[in-house]
Amino acid sequence: MTLVSTVPVSLKERSYDILVGGQLLEAAGELLRNRFGPRHILIVSDDQVAQLYLGRLRKSLLVTDYDLKEIVVPVGESSKEFGCLEMLISDMLEAGVARDWLIVALGGGVVGDLAGFAASIILRGIDYLHIPTTLLAQVDSAIGGKTGINTTLGKNLVGSFHQPRLVLTDTSLLDSLPQRELLAGYAEVVKYGLLGDESFFDWLETNGVALIEGNPGAREYAVTTCCTAKANIVSQDEHEAGARLLLNLGHTFGHALEAEVGFDSRLLHGEAVAIGTILAFDLSVRLGFCSASTLERVRKHFEFIGLPTRLPVLQGHTWRSEQLLAHMMHDKKIRKGQQTLILARGIGEAFLCREVTEADILGVLRTYAG
Repeated sequence: MTLVSTVPVSLKERSYDILVGGQLLEAAGELLRNRFGPRHILIVSDDQVAQLYLGRLRKSLLVTDYDLKEIVVPVGESSKEFGCLEMLISDMLEAGVARDWLIVALGGGVVGDLAGFAASIILRGIDYLHIPTTLLAQVDSAIGGKTGINTTLGKNLVGSFHQPRLVLTDTSLLDSLPQRELLAGYAEVVKYGLLGDESFFDWLETNGVALIEGNPGAREYAVTTCCTAKANIVSQDEHEAGARLLLNLGHTFGHALEAEVGFDSRLLHGEAVAIGTILAFDLSVRLGFCSASTLERVRKHFEFIGLPTRLPVLQGHTWRSEQLLAHMMHDKKIRKGQQTLILARGIGEAFLCREVTEADILGVLRTYAG
């Protein structure tokens, strides 16, 4: 085990730590025993992650004499729906889950959101923790207690704020990620530089390729930097009433793209966020908030790394700007019918904008869609 850093999330009685390092999965039993003592543990994973990591986690926990139960859900965004949630809750109850149990979400964003939401509502709420296995989850979705599922009208429209008791971030787990999944997670890494830390974006322009190619030091530095940034924001604004909204840079557009293709694997969340980020910077340029050269700098970095900056050509699908706008109008951030977008005055200078009109949004959408 190589524990690189401990990042605190300060939320009074709901405070917890993010542990970042290599080979932490093998030390999970000892780490959990030291923090939580003897507990019944129920592991929730998906069928893909389970093949890779469930055995290793099981071995670590059994060495410390934990009583274990395991539930495996189908891999993919389709598991974030009411039907799968209902089955997971039923399986949890059949396993005998009680209020003194600990739920362990072993997986990426889908498993974390689904298991976290289930933990928040079963028996009116029980403890859970994350062991994130994707770059996207390690730098973003595993932190901050946002849990939820999708509906046909949009992404994460049903959910809760339910903080984990611990986030155990083993950066060595990223070694098994497919290139496409790594790149999708990288879109969330870049976000932290774009929204408030230009020096981190500068670092990524130099070191981003090393991160993608597996350099342990680059990965640990990037993950720790992102975790620290998100922990600071969440500590200020747990329930997304102000500063935390900035973390949605690129997401309002991105969620609309995902909804349009039915949340399937043709467009991963991080890919949609990358395109959405370009749309947000493009709109910022059109509204006079930032320079065209800033947009081109962001676009150039995304393309250099291998992230999409245009809507993908999908067989049997035609992108329509009016339909994308309709999806955006189901966004959680809408207040009194007015869209809230995260725009930018420059790299590291994101801000909330509530004065954008539907005509403004359509104008940028029509440049990228029909």
